[in-house]
Amino acid sequence: MALKYTEKTIEHFTKPRNLGTVENANAEATEGSPACGDMVSYTLNINPETLIIEDIKFKSYGCASNIATASIATELVKGKHIDEVKKMGTTEAASELGGLPPVKMHCSVLAINGIKAAIREFEKKIGRIEDEKRIITEKALLNILKNVMHPKHGINIVDNGNIQRIRIDGQDIFIIITLEPDEEMFASNIHDEVMEHLESMKCSHEIMIKIESKTGDFI
Repeated sequence: MALKYTEKTIEHFTKPRNLGTVENANAEATEGSPACGDMVSYTLNINPETLIIEDIKFKSYGCASNIATASIATELVKGKHIDEVKKMGTTEAASELGGLPPVKMHCSVLAINGIKAAIREFEKKIGRIEDEKRIITEKALLNILKNVMHPKHGINIVDNGNIQRIRIDGQDIFIIITLEPDEEMFASNIHDEVMEHLESMKCSHEIMIKIESKTGDFI
């Protein structure tokens, strides 16, 4: 089935803004992974005194939605203070494009989180924030899992009610995810997305994910 894109999405895909690399950039980051098929890299020039994003460019390694969301995201943040950008929601790129097919909503998450990652590294470099070790709690895991979008509904799997259980047992993390009986086709995609985001926490925990049908059958 062909995906339906808005005219604005098509425009940013065919004529992306701010494509390339910022020379003498003082902030950069890459979000996504080849395993999941979409990646986006950003280079930024942030004024160290005003903390304004003066220039930003991107390179996309993915689909049309990946390119379009990265393109619109650069326009959204250019000229803004980094604290304002840090407050942006992960679906703002998709909203600015007039919406995306549910299966492509993860591209908006990549686009916004990639910029936030670059800002975070910049803040560490200038001493504005410390590179503290992240404490692994259920709340911290839920916050990470809110970056995983359900391909059918275009809603994160936490708000969509797919997280049945999270348990932290010493160095082991157990997560049980439930899907509707007709959503088995999305199990592998959701599993890979969850693993990608949890691995970004760079913790030493062993992560175990179980995906079940709401009928109780293992997928």
